[in-house]
Amino acid sequence: MPQRISSAVLTDFWKSIHKAHGFDFSDYSEDSIKRRVTHFMIGKKIPDLEHLEAKLLASEPLFEEFVQEMSVTVTEMFRDQIFFKALREKVIPRLATYPFIKIWLAGCATGEEAYSIAILLHEAGLSNRSLIYATDINQRSLQIAKEGVYSKEKMDAATHHYTSSGGAGNFEQYCQSKYNSAIFNKSLKQNIVFSPHNLAVDGSFNEFQLILCRNVLIYFKQNLQNKVINLFYDSLCHFGFLALGNKETLLFCDRNKFFEEVDRKEKIYLKTR
Repeated sequence: MPQRISSAVLTDFWKSIHKAHGFDFSDYSEDSIKRRVTHFMIGKKIPDLEHLEAKLLASEPLFEEFVQEMSVTVTEMFRDQIFFKALREKVIPRLATYPFIKIWLAGCATGEEAYSIAILLHEAGLSNRSLIYATDINQRSLQIAKEGVYSKEKMDAATHHYTSSGGAGNFEQYCQSKYNSAIFNKSLKQNIVFSPHNLAVDGSFNEFQLILCRNVLIYFKQNLQNKVINLFYDSLCHFGFLALGNKETLLFCDRNKFFEEVDRKEKIYLKTR
């Protein structure tokens, strides 16, 4: 069993990791990140942070595994169907008024949410004038997202979620079955750019009409939450939408007065100034 991790030792550990690899986990929720670090050390039979640091600095493949463990990769197609209903009814019609639509999905994990958004745009007749930038810190997750191949079990659940979220078509038209898997059609993929982006250290890279970032901010300390919300604010066009989902809030963030609520429960906001 690894030694108990103290806050002071963890702080020094993150400084070393940041200096060597450019990844900054120091403002992640401490209890959550300690659990993940400990779980990783147990799996690798590493007794303490000193030995873990030495191994991570010496091995790039091991560091990639470490990042995989530190980042949240749980997602699914049309996750939280009420949220997607709110997007269909309250956001998509407004997006349709733009000549070209740019969407940033921050923390896209393995890509299911990106394909869900692509389906929404397709059904609204907006695919030919929209582009989704789907980003994540986790390179392995991004590779899975780019391939767009998922298990039959995931696709079976996706069919139900799609219908419950307001989908009126046939979900199976968007993917092709192959053995025990399904792969999304190229027509959906062509409007999605999967790319690495680290919310803790990277900056704005475009102007967007919609930014989605769900189940990510809850793992950050307040100062990093503020930093990320400021990043989203700077990246949104005037009257652009910020969609956080029902587990997040702008209530305690510096920029909350610059947004209006579009959907209180699902935490969808409109940038007003």
